[in-house]
Amino acid sequence: METGRQVGALVHRSGQIDYVIVGDSGQLMLPDIGRLRAAEGRFRGLRLVHTHVRGEPLTQDDLVDLVRLRLDMVIAIQLSPDGEARSLMYAHNTPGVPPYQLVGPVPIARAQVDVGKLMADLEAEFARLSRSREVKAKDGRAILLHVADKSNRDAARLADESMRELRELARTAGVEVVDAVVQLRERLDPRYVMGEGKLNELILRAAELDAETLIFDRNLTPAQAAGVAKVSDLKVIDRTQLILDIFAQRAETRDGKLQVELAQLKYNMPRLSQKDDSLSRLTGGIGGRGPGETKIEIGKRRAKDRVTHLEDQLKQLAKQRTQRRRKRKRGGVPTVAIVGYTNAGKSTLTNTLTGSEVLAENKLFATLDTRSRTLRVGWAGYGDRSVVITDTVGFIRELPKDLFAAFRATFEEAADADLILHVVDASDPARDDHIATTEEVLAELKLDAIPRVLVYNKVDLLEPEARLALERSDSHALLLAATQRETTRALIERLAAELQAKWDEAAKAPEAAALEDDIDDSDFVETVTEQDATTESTTLEEMLAASGKRRKKPLSHGPS
Repeated sequence: METGRQVGALVHRSGQIDYVIVGDSGQLMLPDIGRLRAAEGRFRGLRLVHTHVRGEPLTQDDLVDLVRLRLDMVIAIQLSPDGEARSLMYAHNTPGVPPYQLVGPVPIARAQVDVGKLMADLEAEFARLSRSREVKAKDGRAILLHVADKSNRDAARLADESMRELRELARTAGVEVVDAVVQLRERLDPRYVMGEGKLNELILRAAELDAETLIFDRNLTPAQAAGVAKVSDLKVIDRTQLILDIFAQRAETRDGKLQVELAQLKYNMPRLSQKDDSLSRLTGGIGGRGPGETKIEIGKRRAKDRVTHLEDQLKQLAKQRTQRRRKRKRGGVPTVAIVGYTNAGKSTLTNTLTGSEVLAENKLFATLDTRSRTLRVGWAGYGDRSVVITDTVGFIRELPKDLFAAFRATFEEAADADLILHVVDASDPARDDHIATTEEVLAELKLDAIPRVLVYNKVDLLEPEARLALERSDSHALLLAATQRETTRALIERLAAELQAKWDEAAKAPEAAALEDDIDDSDFVETVTEQDATTESTTLEEMLAASGKRRKKPLSHGPS
């Protein structure tokens, strides 16, 4: 009372006092007591007993410390104006909602609590509930958070659309979403993005819902992600990290896996220093004496070396894709690239048109690896003509820069296409925004000069009035349902009409070698540089080289 400061003690169940803390008039700053490493349902074995010099009840900060640190109890001793201990108020964790129970104020003389027995009963109850709780998702439970600047007039509408997309991303990643929170602020907090009060509410909410992950619908700086994680003791994921995780789960080919690893390395390198204080220690032993080198410096150097190695490998794979595209062009086979927003139905349309079995799911980024299939359009009156249909990775708003750069090579297939099919999910309320996003990406990739056909997919999910309005809004667009083959007839006729000039230019019919349904990098044989046409070819090897081919195996000269 004389100093006007709160005084507290962290007391072990054995009665041993571990810490004595002196704060200010309104709060205590608890020491770093380490992360809890114990069985499910166990508490830390410490209770906080402290004074409230103004006689106020337990504050939200007290309750947040109780839940976040999993303390046994938090007890506030309320003092009278002359400094006597008048009453106390305490709280302990419970498995219900809210995740704590308040008791008091109780006169100190009447406070009879067997802390040991109470904690044993609570831990047994928490352990029982933990064993019986059903986990619906492989990567646990998460709370979604969208923080926006309220000065934007469309902030509320954009927040709803963005949160709907974030929910789908989380579902695709394998996370069970238990709550979604939207906060509109005058300005974003530089440390935590949201306000401290909202962060404390989220900590309590996470304890109520047994959520261990907090997913932000924006990209966080390394300091912001580390700051929120330190205060909340929750796993903090931002939008980029969530998309990277989906890509890591979905990549199948060697090319896709290398691109994902490269993007993850570039994302994590600035965040290495925020991971663990132990990384700042100097290395020891041979080679570590003298000025020394910290563990984080070693980690960054190795990451940079790995990035250089991955970039070299991706360049080699890009050369192989270039050779395959040249092979198709020599055969006079037109190429059609299917592009669009993620989950617009591009893979389903590819399967319906070509009769192939490309992976198609109602999830975001179901396709990460470019796949080419052959479509024959002879039934449309164009003879034995064929088209190569290329399915590409879907676009999304605010695609991470490193991820976009890593997958830029994937869009080379679209760059060499004779025609682009821009597929749009007609049933999505944000379809106009999706069209704008795709057009922006195409312009950034310098693909806006290639002829395009706009295709509205999933029209079977529209009401008749909405479908009629869509038809009237754009008479040049095609409407279809990729799951219904008969609705694609108009699209195939349009493709045949658009590509007729390309077929006429071809000197011969497409070669069978150019119509491979699926080309794998592992089966690729690098072609030999074409010789000058004026050079006379006298050997079999020279003739093959002149035609852009190479014999895979040497001829056998042994006895037959």
